[in-house]
Amino acid sequence: MANPSALVTVMIKAAEKAAKKLVRDFGELENLQVSKKGPADFVSRADIMAEKTIKEELLKARSDFGFLGEESEPHTGSINSRFIVDPIDGTTNFLHGIPQFCISIAAEVDGQIKAGVILDPIKHELFWAEKGLGAYCNGKRLRVAGRTDLSEALLVIGTPFAGHGDADAFIAFLKKTMGNVAGFRRMGSAALDLAYVAMGRFDMYYETHLKPWDVAAGILLVEEAKGIVTDSTGGNDMLKNGSILAANPILHPLLRNLLR
Repeated sequence: MANPSALVTVMIKAAEKAAKKLVRDFGELENLQVSKKGPADFVSRADIMAEKTIKEELLKARSDFGFLGEESEPHTGSINSRFIVDPIDGTTNFLHGIPQFCISIAAEVDGQIKAGVILDPIKHELFWAEKGLGAYCNGKRLRVAGRTDLSEALLVIGTPFAGHGDADAFIAFLKKTMGNVAGFRRMGSAALDLAYVAMGRFDMYYETHLKPWDVAAGILLVEEAKGIVTDSTGGNDMLKNGSILAANPILHPLLRNLLR
């Protein structure tokens, strides 16, 4: 196994520090201070404090980096590099006591994702990837699943919800794919969905209307696990247009054909 670089080590330490408080909060959900940001989009004090901890730890170690997070104002660094952070990816799961959420941290350098860390603090799974060095979970090298037949492949998806997404387009997508795949799963955390594709738990992932902090780290995990990640048109503007299609090199074009 490749050893994490100094940059990845900084990212892991920041995630682990924030995770300690999140685990305590998750065990005391009835005491969380929750406010509504918008339709079906909740933010808790847990999100805000986790991002504050992560931001402080990252910028203490890399003061020249910028910072883009879900819960705070963007920060511009002195170099063309930034951290992209989701302190709780899967907030709705978190607030409902469902143990399917994570901390996601990516490092973008000169417009490319160079490192990614995803920490599931409940299941004790630490994923990390670095450009050219592979993807890992708890020290084990990751590879995307090897299935080549859509009818045997499990597709994890995101679904529209109140105020978000295009329900009509999603229903049309379901109708086109339902008879071609082994099944669908909807887990509620885009970052973990991508991590699970990287490790072969899921064969494919498709979702739209995503934000950069949802997927930046997960994209690199899949790519370093020898998978293919594009937007829904086959391009590379995933962070800008918010659509993601991830699979192994055989299944990816097959699923994309269904999307056309």
